[in-house]
Amino acid sequence: MNNKTLGSILIIACLLLGGMIFTFNNKLKEHSDASCDCVDMEEGGFCPMETGTPWQTYLGIILISGIAALGVYLIFFEKSQKEIISTLNKEKHIQSKEERFNILLQGLSADEQKIIKAVRDQDGITQQTLRLRTDLHKSKLSIILDGLEKKGLVARKEKGKTKQVFLKIGL
Repeated sequence: MNNKTLGSILIIACLLLGGMIFTFNNKLKEHSDASCDCVDMEEGGFCPMETGTPWQTYLGIILISGIAALGVYLIFFEKSQKEIISTLNKEKHIQSKEERFNILLQGLSADEQKIIKAVRDQDGITQQTLRLRTDLHKSKLSIILDGLEKKGLVARKEKGKTKQVFLKIGL
């Protein structure tokens, strides 16, 4: 059962209980009015049976108000709760992606790590730009990229006279 349905049920139950308390108080007042006779009224000026609203009525009203407030909360604040859960799940997903990437980097050499980080920052980077960013010689970069391609981590595609480098893994 979702929060909205539960909140609606609580509010309906509160309305029914409130109606019962109101009816009970009216019947109690009618009964006390009927039990007083004129002699009692003349002697004291008031009916001894009429003592006011019993404390149980006030307690019932307080409890019903609290339950109704809970029902309203469940109806109107369900969306914010779902948004919080959604945000937490997104954060968890981002953290797990970052953790997987860091674990991958631990198995690579320092030059391979530089290359993977640069490609991750700019997917589709050209080899020429990658060479400038990583400060590696053209031939060394090519050899390392061949190794990363064999490991299945990157893919290269021809782009004019140079090649673009893409990550093959979903990090």
